[in-house]
Amino acid sequence: MDAETGHVLEKINPDNWVLDLGCGYGRLIPDIAQKAKIVIGVDKSMSSLMLAKEKLKTIRNHALFRMNAIKLAFKDMVFDVVLCVQNGISAFHVNPKTLIKESIRVTKPKGKVLFSTYSEKFWNHRLKWFQIQADAGLLGKIDYTKTGNGVIVCKDGFRATTMRKEQFIELTSEFDVNIEIVEVDQSSLFCEITVL
Repeated sequence: MDAETGHVLEKINPDNWVLDLGCGYGRLIPDIAQKAKIVIGVDKSMSSLMLAKEKLKTIRNHALFRMNAIKLAFKDMVFDVVLCVQNGISAFHVNPKTLIKESIRVTKPKGKVLFSTYSEKFWNHRLKWFQIQADAGLLGKIDYTKTGNGVIVCKDGFRATTMRKEQFIELTSEFDVNIEIVEVDQSSLFCEITVL
């Protein structure tokens, strides 16, 4: 998480309006708020947003909204930077191409959209973390007969996936954007989209 946060902060300037998709309890917002003009966090979970509201009450340059990331209630070309980190592109369980399209729509020309997923090099750490969560009863037991190739499947039906470089390239191919795929700290793979 620290490596992802550091990488994201490098992309933010003091005059930027930043959108954090799937902001959860606001874990990134304090760091972003120190660099950006304003940061808007959106999430579908009201309980997460309530936690964020309490956690972030002393931070003035932020706002939180309950919103679906594939149906954003913002006008076109509002944000300088749009973030969807911590494998949100897979964890949201929405059509990834629709999520990318909507993210691009709300981003200004020359703005950045950053998606991250887990690096293949991080597989053993990721699997161990899921096993710890399963052992604690936070997820169903891992079905090791169906788990592999970047996908973790639990016996309760939960499924966690990741994206590969080739998938990011395919998903962004129809949009008028430039992309760069960057690996950070051998743990995260970023698809960095520059809107034209």
